[in-house]
Amino acid sequence: MENRYFARIAALREIMARENWDAVVLTASDPHASEYPAPRWKQVEWLTGFTGEAGDVVVTADHAGLWTDTRYFIQANRQLPGTGVELHKTRVPEQVLIPEWLGRRFPSGSHAPRIAVDGLCMTAQMAGDIRSATPDCEIVAVPNLLDALWIDRPAVPSTPIEMLDAETVGESREHKLLRLREWLRDEAGCDAILLTALDEIAWLLNVRAQDIDYNPYVISYLLVTKDAVQWFADKGGGAAELSGVVVLPYGAVTEALGTLSGRMYADPSSLNLSLLESIPQGVLVSGPSPIPLWKAIKNEVEIAAMRKAHLADGLAMERFLYWLETQIQSGATVNEWEAACKLQSLRAQIPGYKGDSFETISAYGEGAALPHYVTPHGGGATLQPNGLYLVDSGGQYLTGTTDITRTVALGPCSALEKEDYTRVLQGHIALSSAVFPKGTAGCQIDALAREPLWKALRNFGHGTGHGVGFYLGVHEGPQDIRQNFNPQPLLPGMIVSDEPGLYREGMHGVRHENLILCVEAGTSEFGTFLGFEPLTWCHFDTAPLDLSLLTEEERAWLNAYNARVYELLAPHLEPEVAAWLHEKTLPV
Repeated sequence: MENRYFARIAALREIMARENWDAVVLTASDPHASEYPAPRWKQVEWLTGFTGEAGDVVVTADHAGLWTDTRYFIQANRQLPGTGVELHKTRVPEQVLIPEWLGRRFPSGSHAPRIAVDGLCMTAQMAGDIRSATPDCEIVAVPNLLDALWIDRPAVPSTPIEMLDAETVGESREHKLLRLREWLRDEAGCDAILLTALDEIAWLLNVRAQDIDYNPYVISYLLVTKDAVQWFADKGGGAAELSGVVVLPYGAVTEALGTLSGRMYADPSSLNLSLLESIPQGVLVSGPSPIPLWKAIKNEVEIAAMRKAHLADGLAMERFLYWLETQIQSGATVNEWEAACKLQSLRAQIPGYKGDSFETISAYGEGAALPHYVTPHGGGATLQPNGLYLVDSGGQYLTGTTDITRTVALGPCSALEKEDYTRVLQGHIALSSAVFPKGTAGCQIDALAREPLWKALRNFGHGTGHGVGFYLGVHEGPQDIRQNFNPQPLLPGMIVSDEPGLYREGMHGVRHENLILCVEAGTSEFGTFLGFEPLTWCHFDTAPLDLSLLTEEERAWLNAYNARVYELLAPHLEPEVAAWLHEKTLPV
């Protein structure tokens, strides 16, 4: 029987032949460059069957390729056979990214290729990269390129909006707009700014919705001028209550941009190609949006609320881990999906709960070797009273966003499992206890979390840390902690994850993750120094440790952290759970 994805690619090639397109490029994003798109824009998944969040596709007459990074290599190798799609690896030393690959395929002077893209889901920045690598090419921007094939394509989502007041987020919409207009005048020298990234719009307007699973965003565009705010969103009711904001249909943005004059600022990393082509010549000023940095530095109200959210989330986690251990020890049958559902039900009892912040990764044994394992709905592996279980999860609350990973022993573990578990924890401790000069970027301290692994000739392919929003996206920038060069310094008020890992295909995986807050650590004649304060409070399992590997400093950190977990959480737990937690947090 013919693979349905192979057939879809064949049908796309028929359109390519008819339209005289030499290549088609499709991204895994949406018109707003979102990391997690709504079902309508999961074009790569529909065409190839690949379900990873990061993956772009190129189709030519004789080649189909998927470009994705180290987090998804195992997944791609399982999902692509039979589709005719070849895996192209990124974030590896030998990587050849799509623009460069197209440049090699269509070298200058040989042929002027016509490269078709979905103009709504291709950023202006990526289109520019393709043009630079393939100077002779013609990029054909086709909005909704797959519509002719994707007959049952989902509609643009629209869910009710939620408005947040200044008491909840620490700054009013009016004040944020004032800041933006002052920046436009004094820094950018522009008359208007077009915001296309959904998290930036939600933050600026103090609005939330559920248009994208796990991400409380409104599918929309926002145009801010000196004296007007136009919000292009298919919303009724509550949207009309935003004073000073004119609400217009989502699709009306193209016409509005076509009538602009003066100078309009936009970020090419989230501005899509179709919108770019609708802007009159000479109007656009391109550059990075100021909003990611503003929202990354949390204010005092947000920080206080995030601390509360993490305490409540930690209680849910401890109740879950207690339930899990008692179920396994009693001989009950629990699969990965049932465990994920139990954790979700415990979070749902927390006041202000708005849903999970991403799909829970509940993984036992070899499933945990996939960093972004997708737990089979309704099933998955049955948990056994031995080996390691990994759960990566988080909640969205009115008081903030959480993200935590814990790896625990369900019973006896092998020597290799213990060693891997311990070395990853050593990396977590090294980063969490880091002190560094103000002005240091995340890429400059990433090695701290990797050194215990590197010394044992081990490594992990994903980033060590990402920013986290306040009742917004679980991933945000501009800061991060990873090997890729990013010059953005870490600043007080920024929240990042600390999540080194280790993955052995077909065997097991380990990851330890807390969210940590960047804070001032002190000042001396050598300058101001920064460090981290843990926000996440849930014990680290000491059962799978290889204690011979730990230094005295590492033992002291672990014992102090676990003791603090007990001190903070035990008074709010049921007596039997508190007694269990006491045993789990005894010093090693």
